[in-house]
Amino acid sequence: MKEEKCHRYLRLLLMTFALAALSGCDWALFDSKGQVGAEQGRLILIAVGLMLIVVIPVIIMTFVFGWRYRSTNKDASYTPEWSHSYKIELVVWGVPLIIVAILAVLIWKTSHSLDPYRPLDSDKPPLHVEVVSLDWKWLFIYPEQGVAVVNELVIPEKTPVTFHITSDTTMNTLSIPQLGGMIYAMGGQRTQLNLIANEQGEFFGQSGNYSGIGFSAMRFTTHSVSDQAFEEWLEKARGADETLDFAAFKKLGERGEMVNHRYPIHPVKYYGQVEPNLFKKVIGQYVVGLDTKEPESTTAHSEAGAEE
Repeated sequence: MKEEKCHRYLRLLLMTFALAALSGCDWALFDSKGQVGAEQGRLILIAVGLMLIVVIPVIIMTFVFGWRYRSTNKDASYTPEWSHSYKIELVVWGVPLIIVAILAVLIWKTSHSLDPYRPLDSDKPPLHVEVVSLDWKWLFIYPEQGVAVVNELVIPEKTPVTFHITSDTTMNTLSIPQLGGMIYAMGGQRTQLNLIANEQGEFFGQSGNYSGIGFSAMRFTTHSVSDQAFEEWLEKARGADETLDFAAFKKLGERGEMVNHRYPIHPVKYYGQVEPNLFKKVIGQYVVGLDTKEPESTTAHSEAGAEE
């Protein structure tokens, strides 16, 4: 009896600890500030709601059956010869089949409407940002504006952003949970992600893929600002003295030193000028036979991504 009581108290203690730990969680997926994130959050809630149609009745019936058919209840019906019911079969098989069919149609439609390569509808032209995953930092290149920045992403609100993503090291995942979606960064390859911020604010960004010791330092802040503030930020970035050419890029890619068995988060760093076609050169170093001499516009990149 004492052992059973001890186990009960232990379970209560563990539940209390778990609830206290969850109270500090940030529900970023359900506090979306972007068009894609809002639609993805809505899809999650719809899917969970449909599945609860089965889960909730089962949980309720578990307690009802346990209480009704307990050994001390002499009024419960006893039918040892009962073996089959078409009504029960209809409910047990029919309801899940309907839910699965609804989910199948829903997932099929949203798989196309929320395709990360699909351009977002907007009156504004898209902003193109080239993203390179490094150990253990993120490099954001603005090819049309001619600047680059480490561990800081600044975008104008209500403007679609097309990210062209690659890696100069291990595979990582670019993730900005409140704006929605995430996609892999892989060496020698270019992936694409389209997002939009519906309002101004600061949003947490990170590597969403475990890629070895140091990956937890791959954090950055996304700033969604007004068009005027974005232009002011560009002027600030253009005022930086350093130029990002391929030699500077390789220097930037070095890991640095660990502190207390951890890699520190790399400070924000601006480059006032960027070598033309640098992003293609980063990819081309891992692709045999790829010519990196001729410049290729970001528009051409987009068209190539659509064909892929």
